[in-house]
Amino acid sequence: MKIISGGILVAAVVAGLAVLKTKDSQTSDEDTEMTETVAKPVGPAFNPDSAFAFTAKQCDFGPRVMNSEAHDRCGAWIVSKFKAYGCTVEEQKADLKGYDGTMLHSTNIIARFRPEAKRRVMLCAHWDARPWADNDPDSTNHRKPVMAANDGASGVAVMIEVARQLSLMEKEQDGAKRLPADVGIDFVCFDAEDWGLPQWETNMEEVGDTWALGALHFSTNLPAGFSPEFAVLLDMVGGEGAQFYREGMSVQYAPDVVNRVWNAAREAGFGSYFPNDVGGMVTDDHIPLNEKAGIPSFVMSDGPHGVRMEFVWDNWDHADWTNDSCTAYPALTCLAATFNPELAFKYGNAIGQELSLIHI
Repeated sequence: MKIISGGILVAAVVAGLAVLKTKDSQTSDEDTEMTETVAKPVGPAFNPDSAFAFTAKQCDFGPRVMNSEAHDRCGAWIVSKFKAYGCTVEEQKADLKGYDGTMLHSTNIIARFRPEAKRRVMLCAHWDARPWADNDPDSTNHRKPVMAANDGASGVAVMIEVARQLSLMEKEQDGAKRLPADVGIDFVCFDAEDWGLPQWETNMEEVGDTWALGALHFSTNLPAGFSPEFAVLLDMVGGEGAQFYREGMSVQYAPDVVNRVWNAAREAGFGSYFPNDVGGMVTDDHIPLNEKAGIPSFVMSDGPHGVRMEFVWDNWDHADWTNDSCTAYPALTCLAATFNPELAFKYGNAIGQELSLIHI
C-alpha cells in the first residue's frame, strides 16, 4: 500500500479556495476558467509512511465492525489523534437501523482545525469496516468481516496525517508557510457506511438507503454553524497503483470542485494518478452530503467503478486472475438517457443470457 493522495489534498483545498475567492469577483465562465488555470497548489508536506502507520494502527484493533469492541477502541483512538494535533472534536452519536433491523450504535467523529475560521473545507472518510467479505472470490469468506485497510482505514489515515502536518504548519514563524488565516478544515469520520445489503442476502430486497447511514444521519443533523464551501470524500485511497477517475455522481453534483482538485493534482505533478476520464458511478457518503446537506461534494476513490484489475481483499495487491471474465455494460443511467426501448430490450436480453450460463 502506497498512500500518495494526501499530499495533493491540502494543496487542492488551498487552490480551490483561491479559485472560489477569485470567482466571487468574476462575472463570466470564461474568466473563471482562466482563473482556475492560474491557481497554484500550495500545501504542507505529506509523509506517506506516517499515513501508512496510521492505517496499520487502525487494523491492529481488528475489523472495526459496528457494535464491536474493536470498533469502539479504534473510535477512541481516532478521537485522541485529532485532539493531539490541535483539533476540537465532537462525537455525533446515534442508533441507526441496519437493513436487517440490527440497531447500529454509530459515532460520527467531527474534528475541526481552526474552528474559528469562517472559510471552511471538509475532508471526510468512513471508519467502520464491512462485516462481510461478500465480494471475495473465495465463497468461504463471504460471511467473514473485512479488515478494511484500504476501504476505510486509508482515508482516515490520510486525514490524520493532514491534521498532523497542519499542526506543524501552525508552529511556523513564517506566515507564508501556514494556511491562509481565514481558512479552516473540518475532518469528518463517518460511521455505519458499510452495513449495506450483502450479495448473499437473497431473501431481502434493498429498500431505501442501506449504505452510508452515518453520512445520511450527519447530513440531516448538521452541527450548528457547519457550512463548508465544499467536501472531499476519501474512500479507498491507499491501493497500489491507485488511479482516481472523475466519479459520475461527483461530476453531476460538484463539477466545479472536481475540476479544481484535478487541476491542482496536475499542477502538483500527480496528473497520472488523476485521469481526466469519467469513471462509473458509486453510492457513497458524498450522495447524502450533496442531496441532503447541500454541500458540494465529490468522492476520491480507487473503487469499483470503471474497468480495472481484480484485487485481493486483505492486502489490496493485484490478484493476477486469468480464469475469470465478464461483460462490461454501460451504466443504466446512460441506457435510460437513450429513450430507446429496442436498445433496452437488447441490454436485458444480453444480461439474461449471461445469467442463464451460471444457472440463475
